[in-house]
Amino acid sequence: MDLLQLRLNSYGHIIGTEYISDLVEKEHAHHKHGPSGLDAAPAFVFHDHKDHDEHSDQKIHLQNLDESTENIIKKVKEAIKKGEGCRVYGVLDVQRVAGNFHISVHGLNIYVAQMIFDGAKNVNVSHVIHDLSFGPKYPGIHNPLDDTTRILHDTSGTFKYYIKVVPTEYRYISKEVLPTNQFSVSEYYSPINQFDRTWPAVYFLYDLSPITVTIKEERRSFLHFITRLCAVLGGTFAVTGMLDRWMYRLIEALTKSKSKR
Repeated sequence: MDLLQLRLNSYGHIIGTEYISDLVEKEHAHHKHGPSGLDAAPAFVFHDHKDHDEHSDQKIHLQNLDESTENIIKKVKEAIKKGEGCRVYGVLDVQRVAGNFHISVHGLNIYVAQMIFDGAKNVNVSHVIHDLSFGPKYPGIHNPLDDTTRILHDTSGTFKYYIKVVPTEYRYISKEVLPTNQFSVSEYYSPINQFDRTWPAVYFLYDLSPITVTIKEERRSFLHFITRLCAVLGGTFAVTGMLDRWMYRLIEALTKSKSKR
């Protein structure tokens, strides 16, 4: 995995960069005795006391936060106030089996996320997909998600892109073979309501087709060129012949009308 995350200000200008792969490695090292997966904020203990009200519960949460977690909360809140966003780009290695990757706040501890966003409905997952491909590009390829824009106003929800990946071989005239993939996609959006316990995200769920497509580059033969040339010349002669007959009849009709006068 080689991914970069760029911090963007409200005008879309880059104001910071960090390697996502480095973040993953650090978090795995930090939580090597815990469950697998990325947790962007250090874990803390949550005590569930049913006899206490919500205010006392929140106090317990805050008392168990360490300094690094409090810094994360402050930084993210400041970034949201300034209208910052982010851009993620790079290369992600995946297995040749069905799976998914997604962009969300799931890496945060649920209580940290609650303190930052004050509820799932306030997480804005508006996004622009500039480029998404499964493998190197070949001449003439069209990736259907390129330049896709989804902007949300005063609402939030989960986007799911269901991708069908088709293994493809592109064979050049030089006999070089480029193994790659093309894909089709269908989209589903689920808005968040006040009773949902899930958090908004953008999911890319992919599945591989069992069929491989082969595309070949071929040079047309000289005989094919001669055939096309003859077709063009024949069409030209036919059109000029028609124009000649029409002009002759027009001139003939005009001369007859003049002679009658």
